[in-house]
Amino acid sequence: MADKCSEGLLNGAVPGERGKQDKSVKRGNWGNQIEFVLTSVGYAVGLGNVWRFPYLCYRNGGGAFMFPYFIMLVFCGIPLFFMELSFGQFASQGCLGVWRVSPMFKGVGYGMMVVSTYIGIYYNVVICIAFYYFFVSMTRVLPWTYCSNTWNTPDCVGVLDGNVSSRAALNLTRFLNTTQKRTSPSEEYWRRYVLDLSDDIGNLGEVRLPLLGCLGVSWVVVFLCLIKGVKSSGKVVYFTATFPYVVLTILFVRGITLEGALTGIMYYLTPQWDKILDAKVWGDAASQIFYSLGCAWGGLITMASYNKFHNNCYRDSIIISITNCATSVYAGFVIFSILGFMANHLGVDVSKVADHGPGLAFVAYPEALTLLPISPLWSILFFFMLILLGLGTQFCLLETLVTAIVDEVGNEWIIRRKTFVTLGVAVVGFLLGVPLTTQAGIYWLLLMDNYAASFSLVVISCIMCVAIMYIYGHRSYFKDIEMMLGFPPPLFFQICWRFISPAIIFFILVFTVIQYRPISYNDYIYPTWAISIGFLMALSSVICIPIYAIYKVCRSEGDTLLERLKNATKASKDWGPALPEHRSGRYAPAFSPSTESHLEVQPLQPEKGRSEAAAASPVQGSNGSAHSQDSRL
Repeated sequence: MADKCSEGLLNGAVPGERGKQDKSVKRGNWGNQIEFVLTSVGYAVGLGNVWRFPYLCYRNGGGAFMFPYFIMLVFCGIPLFFMELSFGQFASQGCLGVWRVSPMFKGVGYGMMVVSTYIGIYYNVVICIAFYYFFVSMTRVLPWTYCSNTWNTPDCVGVLDGNVSSRAALNLTRFLNTTQKRTSPSEEYWRRYVLDLSDDIGNLGEVRLPLLGCLGVSWVVVFLCLIKGVKSSGKVVYFTATFPYVVLTILFVRGITLEGALTGIMYYLTPQWDKILDAKVWGDAASQIFYSLGCAWGGLITMASYNKFHNNCYRDSIIISITNCATSVYAGFVIFSILGFMANHLGVDVSKVADHGPGLAFVAYPEALTLLPISPLWSILFFFMLILLGLGTQFCLLETLVTAIVDEVGNEWIIRRKTFVTLGVAVVGFLLGVPLTTQAGIYWLLLMDNYAASFSLVVISCIMCVAIMYIYGHRSYFKDIEMMLGFPPPLFFQICWRFISPAIIFFILVFTVIQYRPISYNDYIYPTWAISIGFLMALSSVICIPIYAIYKVCRSEGDTLLERLKNATKASKDWGPALPEHRSGRYAPAFSPSTESHLEVQPLQPEKGRSEAAAASPVQGSNGSAHSQDSRL
C-alpha cells in the first residue's frame, strides 16, 4: 500500500486522489528517466565534441577560450535547452504538435523537420565512413601505415617509412619547405582510396561500393534500434551513450603516457588572454554552444515529449548541458595528447598536425595511431567511439521526423503502424544519402554541413523564443511550467528567455553573416552554382516559417487582417497537457468529459463535483504541493 502511495506521488497525484496516471498509453513514454537523460546526452554529445571543439579551443586562445565558452553555456545554452525540453514535455507533442501554442508559427516546426532531414542524410554518411574505417582496422597492419601501396604517390612520406634516424633531421624541413609538399599515407588513403576523390563537385563519378555497403549497415542499425520507438532506443542508449566515455578514458590514459603528450595538452590549454577581447572568440564560443547542444533541430522537443508530465526537466537540462560541455573539454585532452606525441615524433610544432572535422577524424588522428604499439586495437576503439557518438545523434534525428509525422496524422491507424513509418523514413534517408557515397560525395557532405544547418538554425531558434515569450506570453508560459513542475522557472531563466538568450542568438546570427567565407575543401574552391545550392538549402528551412504563417492567416477567421492575425496567433483549444487528468486550472474543461469516466469514480452529485472543480480551478498550483514533492523526490 505504501508503495502504491509513493508511486502516486511520483506521478504527480494528490494524496487521496484515485487512479491518476502520468503515462501516455497512446504515444508511449520512456521506461524510466535514466533512458531520457542518456538519450539526450547521446543526442547532444556528437562528433562535433571530438573533432570541432578541441580545434576551436586551441585556435581561440587555449584555456582563455573556456571563459567565453562557459559564459555562453550559462546565459544561452542551458536556458535554450530548458526551454525546448519544457516546451515538448508540457504538450507531449513533437516539433509540429507543440505549435498549437500559436498556430501561425507552425512553420517553425516544419523548418526544424527540414533541418533534421538534411542533417540526418549527411550525418549517417559520416557514420558509414567510420564504419568503413572500423572494419578495415581489423588487420595486423593498418592500411594507411606505409607508402608502399598502389594508391600512394611519390610525394607520400610516412612517419614509419625508411630509416627513422636519418629522417628525423629532415622532418621539420619537409614540413616547412613550400616547394616540397609532404602528404601522409593516411591522407592519401583517405583521398585516393576511400573517397577516390574527383576533381570537381559536379563530377560525381562512380558510387564507392564499400561506402554504399557501410551506409546500408548504418541505416539498418539505426532502424533496428528505433523499431519500437523510444521503447527500443531507450534500451540501446544504455550502451551507446556510456561506452564512448569508456573509450575516451582508455585513449586518454594511453595518450598521457606517451612522450610529447604534455606538450600537446599545454598547447590545448595554455591561455592567451589577449584573445579574450577578440569578438571572433566570443562568436565561436556562442556558435559552438548553440550547435553542440542541438538547439532548434527539433530533437530536444521530441525527446522531452515522451517524458511523464511532472518530470523535472529543469534538473535534466542542467545535467545534460554540463555533461555535453564537460565531454568536449575531456575529448580535447584525448585528441591533443596523441597529436602532441605525433608532433614530438616528427619534430614539428603541434599546429602543424592539428586539424578539425573529417581531417582530424580520418587523417590526422589515424596517422598518429600508427605510431602506437598494437595500433589496430587503438584504431578499432577510436572509430567504434565515433560510430557510437554518431548513432546517439542519429537516433534522435530519425525519431524527430517519425514522431512529427505520426503526431501530425494522429489517428490510430498510423500509430499502430509507426514501425512502417520509421522504415519508410530510413529507406528514403538511405536513398538520399547515396549521392554522398560517390567520388564527389565529400564535397556535397561538407556543403550540406556548412549551409543546411548553419544560420537557418539561428533564425529558427530566435523566432521560437519570440513566439513563446512575446506572442504566447511569458506569464502564460511561466504558469504552464509551474503547473507542470510545481514551481515557476527561476528568475534567472525568466530573464534569459525574455532578453539575454534572444540577444545572444541575434549576436550569433550577425557574427555568422560577418564571418561568412565561401566554402572550400583543402585547395578546392567551390563554384558559384554549388554555393547557390547551399544557400537554397539553408533558405528551404527558413522559408517554411513565412509561407505557413501566410497560409494560416488566410485560413483564419476574421473580417480584417488584424483579426485574422489575432486568431492565427491565439493558442488553439487543444493546446495544453495531453492527458485529461493533467488539464487543471485554466485548461480544465467546463464539464467533466465522458472519456474520463474510466479513469476516476464518477461523483453521485455531478453538480457538486462541478462546483468544487470550478472553485478549485482558479487557485494556482492546486496540485503544487504534490508537484513540489515530486521534484524533491
